[in-house]
Amino acid sequence: MDDLGGTVSRFYDVEPSLDNYWRSVILFGNNVASCKFALASSLYELSNSSNDLVTLEQLAGPFSRHICEHLLVAPKQTTARSSKFLAACADFNLGKVDQDYLYAQTVRLGFQNVIDAFHTVNRREVEKRFFIDERKTTSSGIRLTENIYTLMASQAINSIKPETNARWRLVETAWQLGLSRNLLRVEHDHDNQQLFTRLSDRRVTITSSRDSLNGYQKGRCFYCFGHISIESGKSDLADVDHFFPWSIREYVPAVNGIWNLVLACQDCNRGENGKFAQLPHIDYLYRLHARNEYFINSHLPIRETLIQQTGKTETLRRGFLQEAYRQAKTQLLHNWTKPEPRGSRIF
Repeated sequence: MDDLGGTVSRFYDVEPSLDNYWRSVILFGNNVASCKFALASSLYELSNSSNDLVTLEQLAGPFSRHICEHLLVAPKQTTARSSKFLAACADFNLGKVDQDYLYAQTVRLGFQNVIDAFHTVNRREVEKRFFIDERKTTSSGIRLTENIYTLMASQAINSIKPETNARWRLVETAWQLGLSRNLLRVEHDHDNQQLFTRLSDRRVTITSSRDSLNGYQKGRCFYCFGHISIESGKSDLADVDHFFPWSIREYVPAVNGIWNLVLACQDCNRGENGKFAQLPHIDYLYRLHARNEYFINSHLPIRETLIQQTGKTETLRRGFLQEAYRQAKTQLLHNWTKPEPRGSRIF
């Protein structure tokens, strides 16, 4: 099995764009608290300013607001037993403290680890920085780099924002349910395009399937690598496709599992020469394995769901896909013809 460093570095080395460096931070960074997501969401807002210096006082407003909003839905925002900063946010939501107190506590406690660790993935920094830590200088804040402005001006940012929130929702759901990560199963609702989990007989909706899947495909169609959108109403809105068609669910286990879901452009999925319920060429099977390994080398809960569904080791997961393909061939007589590529192969 490839180690984490190798898989993560391939994620951005194959296509070393700013959006993929950013995605590696959001998708592969360690999650012991949700502060990373709050900081990312705050940077989306603050990068609209012409001033590249952001003081901790300026950062405190959006940072604490995002945390407070998520606490209302999921009161557990860390794996630690307690947090003085999160307690201050909870007290603000209850009306026990005012905004001035919240901001003061945020400046004092909220940024203790997240600014230092933000760019760290697999125990080393990514090559592209989106801000510089200047807390030890007279400016007492962070200085935004040109990279964050370039990212914000790119088309990818329209997908990256919901991807960040989807990632946050997946992580906090696991913490909130208090489940061991090997017990949490993430399922897919095809009709509503939602990921959800179950707690006893109660269904807990987590987030949009598109928002959760898109980052791991780098905003591209699984089949032709053309650009896709996850924004509702857009003409290039991605379809959520079953790699192995739903029609053979009796022969392929967990066919509605995340391991078998990919995002495809509308032409590839249901256009004139679209895939529909046909079996993709076997070359795509290796691509599916590579995409799933991104999931595996990410952190809970998608990682654990895929391991449960497909195997504990890379060898077992390869074997699972190969057996699924063999079973599918006995039911589906024709392979889908490969579409013309619309972009470079990126996984």
